Amino acid sequence: MRYVVIGNPIAHSKSPQIHAAFAAQFGLADFSYERLLAPLDGFAATARALFDAGAGGANVTVPFKEEAFRFAAGLSDRAAAAGAVNTLIRHDDGRIEGDNTDGAGLVADLLRHGELAGKRVLLLGAGGAARGVLLPLLESKPAYMVIANRTAEKAKMVLDNVLESWKVDRARVPSEYFALGFNDLVDGVPVGVEGRDLKADELSFDVVINATSASLAGEALPIPASVFAPGALAYDMMYGRDETPFLAQARAAGVLARVDGLGMLVGQAAEAFALWTGRRPDVEPVLVQLRNAL
Repeated sequence: MRYVVIGNPIAHSKSPQIHAAFAAQFGLADFSYERLLAPLDGFAATARALFDAGAGGANVTVPFKEEAFRFAAGLSDRAAAAGAVNTLIRHDDGRIEGDNTDGAGLVADLLRHGELAGKRVLLLGAGGAARGVLLPLLESKPAYMVIANRTAEKAKMVLDNVLESWKVDRARVPSEYFALGFNDLVDGVPVGVEGRDLKADELSFDVVINATSASLAGEALPIPASVFAPGALAYDMMYGRDETPFLAQARAAGVLARVDGLGMLVGQAAEAFALWTGRRPDVEPVLVQLRNAL
């Protein structure tokens, strides 16, 4: 069966290497995966031709995730919440379903490094990367979760949009959740949110996740060292050969557990592979292979 990753640009994508390694784990000789460059104004036509030719599915990367959201005939709960699709699945009846595996990939990688249930979680940023992972993070049942952005208004808008677009029982998200601005973290004062005050001593977190683009720009975030609780995990959704600026910032704050987003990349691919094939691959050897190649 043929699978692809669609993007523009696409030559840099590690997805073919990742999925080839997954297929090899199960001896799937008929599994093929390749890069597919789509014109910037031609995603829908490219995807339609792909599936008309019998492809089983596709990953979707920048800049087409929102177009894939509109292209899909049906959406998973997490894709609806994310407002974007990174995985397309062709069902036996020909229907094309859109899913978003980014959050599942992030949560799976976080769980490799510790628990999320009952923990205090801080998600930094309110862009597409944050929205794509917010619902799976809430479903992991943290004690409470804060999404913080330069402006609290945008953080609240993203939180509201995710919960409003989620069409299933909210009882699956028992956690408390709050939207703050970075300045609220710095000031460390009580902030009235969602019917109660979030106290200053609650602005210290067990898991701090960077979903901003600051690391790409080489910038530190305007957050105090106090957001990292003793024994905290600092996680940057960006990755590279060298330490990211956010992880350097966490190191300077005394954080020992610092992880970049390479495992998220492999984890979201593993989730897509499982959706397509019904087989759950082992991410660890693939992650080691990619890390060694950086």
